Amino acid sequence: MLKRVLIANRGEIAVRIIRTCKELGLKTVAVYSEADRDSMHVKLADRSICIGPAEPSKSYLDIPRIMSAIEISDADAVHPGYGFLAENPRFAEIVTASKKIFIGPSAKALELIGDKIKAKEVAKKLGIPLVPGSDGCVSLQEAVEVANKIGYPVVIKASAGGGGRGIRVVRNEKELREKLPLAIEEAKIAFGDGRVYIEKYIINPKHIEVQVLADRYGNVVALGERECSIQRRNQKLIEEAPSSFVDDTLRKQLEEATVEFCKSINYEGAGTVEFLVDQDGKFYFMEMNGRIQVEHPVTEMITGIDIVKWQIKIAKGEKVSVRSVERRGCAIEFRINAEDSNTFMPTPGKIDELYLPGGFGVRIDTHIYCGYTVPPYYDSLLAKLIVWGEDRRSAIKRAKRALEEFVISGQSLRTNIEFHKRVISTREFMEGKHHIKFIEEMMM
Repeated sequence: MLKRVLIANRGEIAVRIIRTCKELGLKTVAVYSEADRDSMHVKLADRSICIGPAEPSKSYLDIPRIMSAIEISDADAVHPGYGFLAENPRFAEIVTASKKIFIGPSAKALELIGDKIKAKEVAKKLGIPLVPGSDGCVSLQEAVEVANKIGYPVVIKASAGGGGRGIRVVRNEKELREKLPLAIEEAKIAFGDGRVYIEKYIINPKHIEVQVLADRYGNVVALGERECSIQRRNQKLIEEAPSSFVDDTLRKQLEEATVEFCKSINYEGAGTVEFLVDQDGKFYFMEMNGRIQVEHPVTEMITGIDIVKWQIKIAKGEKVSVRSVERRGCAIEFRINAEDSNTFMPTPGKIDELYLPGGFGVRIDTHIYCGYTVPPYYDSLLAKLIVWGEDRRSAIKRAKRALEEFVISGQSLRTNIEFHKRVISTREFMEGKHHIKFIEEMMM
């Protein structure tokens, strides 16, 4: 019987999971590095255990240390959150072998979808459209041959990549010959896997993803799509649900492809299948993420479904009882980061002044507080501002008001709040005509 959950993560997602666990009557265990001793998730958990120094490799990514914390705390289950070990099949395997519950997909499923080449092979067999490209990993000569066949520009991607990392766009053969060896070395350093593949580069597409819940009994339900086209350096900044670009026909196609893919790999838990959609509405399978997504709150806001709660229920062996999904209104999420709005460089430091917006239709997911010092060792995400409106226009109006109220300041600390204000005031965003390269164009 599940009684105690250890959260193998930090920051706002750890706080989010702790809150849901408490609502379910579950005890919580937080793990933290020495740099996170004063973090909010440490204060909110029923028990907290230090697992090492600030460096992630010696704390949040150290499987033996986390397994020791599980044993010490007598936790029954582990929720990995996102990032760190969330999609590590070895971690999932070790947790399960220790007769603990891993709140996520099986190690087998994580291994398959973690290899983008294998995931694309599954999609291809199912007849789900793929971006034209190599049939697998490529050498330099093979890459040149494929690129000449499908035409430039092309994009080099790391097979084991994720989170927008390991991606390089090339526009001619000279660039390909220069950048492919660099991409291989970069992939080796970042992921311990130097395999790369190439795809046709789609000009100014939309980034659309579909959220699913799936149980061990073969039930898979799609909760609708999110648009994540506002990105910088392939990292999402603003997400919304539903997408103003997706009509009912395209939505049905995306959801059917997502459900079919999940069923074919016996997927279990919450997950997201990601697609590129070109300006003509043609979609292409990109990848699947086997974890809770940073942007999951926008789906929760329009469906009323607690995705984290369902992750835990599914891990306990419950059936997904959601059959018909009612979507209401529009929700938009803004990632509030400690970074310079012009350079996107991180700006850690102490928070001297903090005012969080509120009111009807406004949600804040965060781990910060006045006096908290943002450490320089981790992702720069400080908070997520999520707003809801009866329609997209009213959601944007509410977002403008909430962003005006949002104050985070410190001597060296900077945030991207002003950047978000600029983005949502543009004609392209207001009309839903933005795409994944919009920020690059706007900043030029």
